[in-house]
Amino acid sequence: MTLALAAGILVAGAVYLFSRREMLRVILGFVLLGHAVNLVLMAAGGTSRRVEPIGADLDPAVVADPLPQAFVLTAIVIAFSITIVMLVLAVTGRGDDDTADVLDNDGTEPDLEPARTPTSTEASA
Repeated sequence: MTLALAAGILVAGAVYLFSRREMLRVILGFVLLGHAVNLVLMAAGGTSRRVEPIGADLDPAVVADPLPQAFVLTAIVIAFSITIVMLVLAVTGRGDDDTADVLDNDGTEPDLEPARTPTSTEASA
C-alpha cells in the first residue's frame, strides 16, 4: 500500500510539472514519472523479504525474483541517460527560438531586428 501511495504521489507531481511552461520543470516531471514506474516495477516483484537466489537446494517459493530488480536497474540507467539528453537539448535549444511568445504578447509586433553593437565612436561618446 505504501509503494502504491508513493507511486501515486510521484505521478501526481509529474502531471503537475508537465503542466508548467518551463522546460526544466517538464524534464523534472519526466524524472518523477520514471521514479514512479520504477516503484511499480519493484512492487510487481513482491515486497516481502525473501532469500537471495544463491545456492543449489532452495525452495523457489522463498527465493527472491531477480528479474524485477534487473528491470529497475536497467530503467534507472536509461532514465538517467534520457534525462541528460533532454537537459542538453533544453540548454542548447534555448536561444534558437525567435518566435513571439503568446503569453507575453502585449499586442505589439515582436522586435525581430538583431541587436546592434555600438561602434567605437558611439562607445567613446
